[in-house]
Amino acid sequence: MHLDLNLLIALDALLEERGVGAAADRLRLSQPAMSRTLGRIRKATGDEILVRSGRTMLPTPYAEQIRDEVHQLVTRAQVVLSPTAEVDPATLERTFTLQCNDVVADALLPALADALATAAPGVCLRVLGEADTTVDGLRRGAVDLQITDETPPHADTRSTTPLTDTLAVIGRRDLPHSPSTWAGFAALPQVVVSRRGRTRDRIDDLLAAHDLRRRVVLTVPTLALALRTLVDRDLVTVAPALLGGQALPAPLRAYPLPGDTPAVPAVLAWHARHDRDAAHRWLRTLIADTLTAIGPGVRP
Repeated sequence: MHLDLNLLIALDALLEERGVGAAADRLRLSQPAMSRTLGRIRKATGDEILVRSGRTMLPTPYAEQIRDEVHQLVTRAQVVLSPTAEVDPATLERTFTLQCNDVVADALLPALADALATAAPGVCLRVLGEADTTVDGLRRGAVDLQITDETPPHADTRSTTPLTDTLAVIGRRDLPHSPSTWAGFAALPQVVVSRRGRTRDRIDDLLAAHDLRRRVVLTVPTLALALRTLVDRDLVTVAPALLGGQALPAPLRAYPLPGDTPAVPAVLAWHARHDRDAAHRWLRTLIADTLTAIGPGVRP
């Protein structure tokens, strides 16, 4: 039996992207080359794999059945064949992609940029904004590292939690009500940070437990915009205490939320195919250490 194992990589990309063009872009192939590869996969499996439905392509039942197994096979092969040699950051020339929200980026990047400039001047770090889904970018290979508040659910992703934060109220120092009590907090008009424009989050559940409701007057996609809005107004917002409180404008301060509040973990995640990649391991260790240093009582 003579099988080209590269067909597994192409099949994995086709099943993940559900299209010849997107799979070709992912593997840096031309669309005709990927179409020919799909033809070879169809011949090898005896199945159409993807069938056209209007402007999109849908996987066949057989393709759906083997999708996870194909992905696991490709991941295991990449891990086995990955180099295990140590890396010298001073001579490393490579571009990594990190995905996180603006709160994490504001707290992490200044110290991380200094560390990279000193230890690895040949490294370029691409930072992407938070996505709607937590692990697709990792599994598709579009993202090297991701920082979210959720542990990845898939067996082919890895993670560590270098920082656990709490929530705090941010507002001016001379607010008309103290947000350190539930009643005072609910009495203040509020700005909600949501990249999707949502007006309700976990804070509303905490208030409901005390028979209180808040008045949301504004939603913004980033904490930076929220802070600019708070400076001259009797408004408050809720943000992670350690990450969001790194560089508050002078008129603002952080107030503790009343009572027990949910923990907010900073979860650093990556795909299993990078486990033995020495350069990747060095960078994720650096990022984890930098996040840990943001914690209380710790200095970089």
